[in-house]
Amino acid sequence: MLVHIVADDPKQLSSVRSFLERDHHTVSSNLLCDAALKAKNPEALVVRVDLRTTENIPALKNMLDGAQQTRKRIFLIESPAHVCVSQAYALGATLVLSGNLNAAKLLQALSQGRRAASGQTEVGRESEAVTTAAGAIASLFAAMTSGMPVDLVGAKQSGTSLADHIAEHGLTHWLATVRRHHEGTYQHCLLVTGIAIDFGLSLGVGRADLERLHEAALFHDVGKAKIPLAILDKPARLDAGERALIETHPTAGYEALKAQKGISAEILDAVRHHHEYLDGSGYPDQLSGGSIADIVRILTISDIFAALIEHRQYKPTMPRQEAYNILCGMNGKLERALVRAFKPVALDR
Repeated sequence: MLVHIVADDPKQLSSVRSFLERDHHTVSSNLLCDAALKAKNPEALVVRVDLRTTENIPALKNMLDGAQQTRKRIFLIESPAHVCVSQAYALGATLVLSGNLNAAKLLQALSQGRRAASGQTEVGRESEAVTTAAGAIASLFAAMTSGMPVDLVGAKQSGTSLADHIAEHGLTHWLATVRRHHEGTYQHCLLVTGIAIDFGLSLGVGRADLERLHEAALFHDVGKAKIPLAILDKPARLDAGERALIETHPTAGYEALKAQKGISAEILDAVRHHHEYLDGSGYPDQLSGGSIADIVRILTISDIFAALIEHRQYKPTMPRQEAYNILCGMNGKLERALVRAFKPVALDR
């Protein structure tokens, strides 16, 4: 595999290059101060650049403009801040590894999804679908962090593209693709969006309703942009204080989005109430029964299922049958008819 490294510091470039060469990769590299990307069609690109340095962003963007066909674009960033993670995905990252340089994780990311030449086109389409959706979510998180307007047009286009991708390839394919490329909060958001879209497709909802559903799914967790990633992606179970902070995200997302132009009351309702239960035991407003809209009921089931089956460092990935059994056992909290309708999505699609 030809791996090309871009770095803004010669020592960082040397350290990344040395362990990739020890793992028998073919490696090329250049510093960010160079005018253009020196490599021609690398199979993977590894970027080790400080995204907190303002002048690095346009230089990196110019360099990467010609690398969008590279199927793996892995960013190594020291800071786990939302703004840096969001910036990396906005620049076209297919995977972001934050914190201290972890050779094992990088080598694993490079080895995942290797295929014969005949399968490379399909891998590229997978990567493009995930990157587009992740970019939309990253843009939403960045807007929440910076106070800038949300890119509604981009989010809707991404949701439509994702709906088309899932309709063509199926949910199982999407779940596997997301897990190969993402972890933590971004993995969860991508899983929820894909599951909600497939649920809508299985229910046969009209195009307008499907658009509302994928918009609500893309936006549902934007309030988590107000919570430190150290808590969101903590590699262990949350304590009581951390859990209480996490439970502020529906209100935080609602408050931030209601000031934005063009976001409907229906979407705002879904953002605020996707953790409400029919028996009134949810949060933040303890809604019950008929107070919970249909789109929220669908989104809540999708959100719970995604949380159960997503990969976390502190727990194994739960089998889909087991996760569906948990939904079936949530008597009084979820609409029974919708849970039954969700079965083929959970198990077969």
